[in-house]
Amino acid sequence: MDDAVFMARALTLAEAGRFTVSPNPMVGCVVVRDGEIVGEGFHERAGGPHAEVGALRRAGDRARGATVYVSLEPCNHTGRTGPCTAALLDAGVARVVAAVADPHPQAGGGAAALRAAGVDVVLGVMEAEARRLNTVFFHGIDTGRPFVVAKAAISIDGRIAAADGTSQWLTGEAARERVHRLRAEADAVVVGSGTVLADNPRLTCRLDGYTGTQPLRVVLDRRGRLGPDFHVMDQSQAPTLLLARTEPHEVVARLWDRGVRSVLVEGGAGVLHAFLAAGLVDRFEVHVAPVLLGDRGRPLLAGPWAETLADAPRFALGGVAHIGADAVLTLEAA
Repeated sequence: MDDAVFMARALTLAEAGRFTVSPNPMVGCVVVRDGEIVGEGFHERAGGPHAEVGALRRAGDRARGATVYVSLEPCNHTGRTGPCTAALLDAGVARVVAAVADPHPQAGGGAAALRAAGVDVVLGVMEAEARRLNTVFFHGIDTGRPFVVAKAAISIDGRIAAADGTSQWLTGEAARERVHRLRAEADAVVVGSGTVLADNPRLTCRLDGYTGTQPLRVVLDRRGRLGPDFHVMDQSQAPTLLLARTEPHEVVARLWDRGVRSVLVEGGAGVLHAFLAAGLVDRFEVHVAPVLLGDRGRPLLAGPWAETLADAPRFALGGVAHIGADAVLTLEAA
């Protein structure tokens, strides 16, 4: 029971690095001696000290003989920082409890190294919660491509814009704020040039008080239609990448090579259709506004889809939320 309580605290700490640690995983650490927390830490940003180092520093001499709870197996290699296994051994800890093994081929193996040095190691406490926290990290290790979230705002009858093309604002302010959070969580935001021409979006995260990294803005512009006066061309706000080749598999492969581990596809209908048809959407966030636009409204997808119900791809319903005046469906790839 105590292991679960202290691991829950480590997972809560890890969450504090959500907007700053990519491409690294979020990690939290708690040092406990005689039932009392004597040190805490979390991984704050890529290239900075790992969670264990910060927690051990705060614990000081009280770490000797203590139990350390960490949401991911301590790393066992030297990258931009030294191995956490060495820091734990130097501190003289007696026991390490990790939520989940590190699958990274270079960083993994910390549990075995600690056991070989005489430390009692337990793996698997709150593993499901730890995996869910770092879905993007584990997905990247498993697939070798970024985790892709698609977002769409639709009317009740599945339209993304009225007949005249107007779409601002289909959903309310609370739903739009949620989109800014999605941008904050993504390494890159992808749209087509048609969306830029129609809406001139900034594609930046503008949450109050947000100081994290702005996502890379990726515009698929195979016809070279964008001039310098659009907001996305202002590189002082956020970096922008124009891609003339728009095949989704090529796009995500190129972004992966740039270090992008999570992608938010914001549309429009052609880009969304292409990513869905390619089977590259891992999560689909659908914001539904309580409005009807009729059969002359612009459809969600631009292109052919399944001819029969049996051939239609299905998502698993991951959640339903009431956001302001709108509903949000979170759909997970089956």
